[in-house]
Amino acid sequence: MSLTIDVVSDVVCPWCYIGKRKLEAALDLYKENNPGAPAPVVTWHPFQLNPDMPKEGIPRDEYVKRKFGPERAKTVYNRVTGVGAEAGIPFAFDKVVRQPNTLAAHSLIALAADNDRQDAAVEAFFRAYFLDGRDLTSNDTLVEIAASAGVDQDEAKAVLEAPEARENVEAEDRQARELGVEGVPFFIFNRKLAVSGAQPAEVLLQAMLEAEKQPTTA
Repeated sequence: MSLTIDVVSDVVCPWCYIGKRKLEAALDLYKENNPGAPAPVVTWHPFQLNPDMPKEGIPRDEYVKRKFGPERAKTVYNRVTGVGAEAGIPFAFDKVVRQPNTLAAHSLIALAADNDRQDAAVEAFFRAYFLDGRDLTSNDTLVEIAASAGVDQDEAKAVLEAPEARENVEAEDRQARELGVEGVPFFIFNRKLAVSGAQPAEVLLQAMLEAEKQPTTA
């Protein structure tokens, strides 16, 4: 039976993008340590860093000033940029002009899971936001990003027009908080062992191996 890895994440969280790279490195280590073993099954789950963000979003500069203040923001983003570079992510925060509500993006990531394109969709949204500065409040842009990951455009448009899709994301977000998730990325291995934060690949690998040792609940 394959190891399961559930990742709680938000597409506008830079540490989640870094966490994705750390997880990818950990999966490579897992493969080296377990030649011939089935690949772990990774599933991405929604979390909203800013659940009260209006649907149309707000200007990025305004968001940063509210959240950090101009001086602290420089320190925070310099650190993230440095860690991102080490992980191979050339963050381009200067390109981001709008801070979005992420319900719509999460609903498309859920759709991608139905088509086995979820990892590609998550990567596409991270790249679009953090590297290209694309506006995730635009439905046309959201559909284009999803389509670049292999999601059918008509299905994507239908999901964006379906209120229940966003309601499902909100419900899953609430469930994560009820389980004690307060920050992301948050990794759950075999639904037994949890790791919070963009931890080094070796830490994630150890969690994978430890989760496999724990007995399965009947």
